[in-house]
Amino acid sequence: MTLAAVSLLLLQANLADLPSATRNPFTSPADLELGRKMYAGRCAGCHGPAGDGGKGANLALPTLSRAQTDTSLYRVIRYGIPETEMPGHNMTQREIWQLAAFVRTLGGRTGADTITGDPARGAALFSGKGACQSCHLLNGKGGHLGPSLTDLGRRRSPAYIRSKVVDPAAEPLAGDFSTVRLKTKTGESVSGVLINQDTYSIQVRDNGTRLHSFWKQDLTQLDVERKTPMPAYGNKLTAQELNDLVALLARTPGEGQQ
Repeated sequence: MTLAAVSLLLLQANLADLPSATRNPFTSPADLELGRKMYAGRCAGCHGPAGDGGKGANLALPTLSRAQTDTSLYRVIRYGIPETEMPGHNMTQREIWQLAAFVRTLGGRTGADTITGDPARGAALFSGKGACQSCHLLNGKGGHLGPSLTDLGRRRSPAYIRSKVVDPAAEPLAGDFSTVRLKTKTGESVSGVLINQDTYSIQVRDNGTRLHSFWKQDLTQLDVERKTPMPAYGNKLTAQELNDLVALLARTPGEGQQ
């Protein structure tokens, strides 16, 4: 069977599994209760018991960027999101709808994790004392050594953002950069973060954000460790400074960020 034929069969299978309804038909109290139980067993470990994020995205939002309609939320649950940790789920259509119905209720909750800091002071810390801008991009400004933080408020709750600022190594994610130390046969030493590697080559961005590419056969030392190079700020910032930095990072695009 050719690759094109296999792709066609997969497409036909996916289309056959798509729901015929465009709005969730299972939203009764009984459906929501079953959805709650499925969420607790299948989803809470990554998204948090209240849906406010953790390893997974923050679901306690009025609008989910990847699932603004009932049908799009169904598809995310059923098929997952490629190149992320979000897997697909082999459940019946009714179960997926029930789970989706409960997920929608998370956006209407008001958590106790209120933002008390000042985003303007947080911006000054981001570019100044915290030196966050040297590694992270925020609203078009900053470095590329670490991940972009522009839409962090859409993906993570304030509580989770605070925990990662205080101790970023406490709960590493699959997407966290791995650190690399290598040495070539000519004596060149490079330290930085892993960008990509395969059997024969490796690409590294050093601490000065310069990109390097090496053939592994030309190396005498190669150490790759899965950990974030981000320092812990629990003892570097005061309680008020932490509040201010979280207030900046927890805001979503369009809220007047500088």
